[in-house]
Amino acid sequence: MTDLSTTIAGVRFPSCFMNAAGALCVTRDELVALGKSAAGAIVTKSMTVEPRQGNPEPRYYGFPGGSINSMGLPNLGYKAYAELIPELKRFGKPVVASVAGLCEEDFPTIAAAINAAQPDLIEVNLSCPNIPGKPQIGYDPESSERVIKRVRQIITVPMGLKLPPYFDPAHHEAMGKVIGRYGIDFLNMINSVGNGLVVDPEREAVVIKPKGGFGGLGGRLIKPVALANVRAFYKIFQGRIPIIGTGGVMDGVDAFEHLLCGASAIQVGTVLVEEGLDVFGRLDKELAGILARKGYRSVAECRGMVKEL
Repeated sequence: MTDLSTTIAGVRFPSCFMNAAGALCVTRDELVALGKSAAGAIVTKSMTVEPRQGNPEPRYYGFPGGSINSMGLPNLGYKAYAELIPELKRFGKPVVASVAGLCEEDFPTIAAAINAAQPDLIEVNLSCPNIPGKPQIGYDPESSERVIKRVRQIITVPMGLKLPPYFDPAHHEAMGKVIGRYGIDFLNMINSVGNGLVVDPEREAVVIKPKGGFGGLGGRLIKPVALANVRAFYKIFQGRIPIIGTGGVMDGVDAFEHLLCGASAIQVGTVLVEEGLDVFGRLDKELAGILARKGYRSVAECRGMVKEL
């Protein structure tokens, strides 16, 4: 029997697959449905101080090869999620609370309340790409360090960082140095590849309304960028910090590639939105088949094993 469970920061996940923050996880009903599904965890929407409606619609569009979105962080506000966490923990799988902020000052406020609610892990989102006029904190090592330093003093449950895609080894190195200073328990990469544009040639129009049609890209077309970031940080930390691989996973083969590059777990966004909660059963089955065929008995056995030429 192939073991698809995984452990991150001492927390056991019954399956290595879970939703990415943002995908079918905003409302109580959506979170409860994740609890009842075959997902290995319940990941909340990235939460802000105040509830947010998000950007005007249409703000998500799936197309062959991927998706584009500019959601604008629609969420219930951190107080609502803090109240929901005890209920969500009853499903017997880890609850991962994703914490975001519209400015640096928001992070400690949210972190304190959510930490008090005791989710199994807290993911500090340094990379929400879809707030007009707000740059991604994760692209500025100094801003990132200020936020990490403040929340690290508050958070007592295992704490991780959700990172944007980096495109240059110098950025991997700079962020690696910051991360290495604060005893981070896990990393999650990547968020959407920001600032894409999709055009419908028939309508001669962009496909989403916010920001003139610009938005974050997800789905299969971003997989090489996601794999590169997983591999880069796996090598920087020599496998010591568990990584959740996110980006471009549509099937079991994509997940296997993430594991080979160094991921310990997998999050899915686009394929979950497109296919619904049954996707977790399909992914489990496909990955188990690949691991068995390859002679791996568990997710852990193939982690980081990709060969370099």
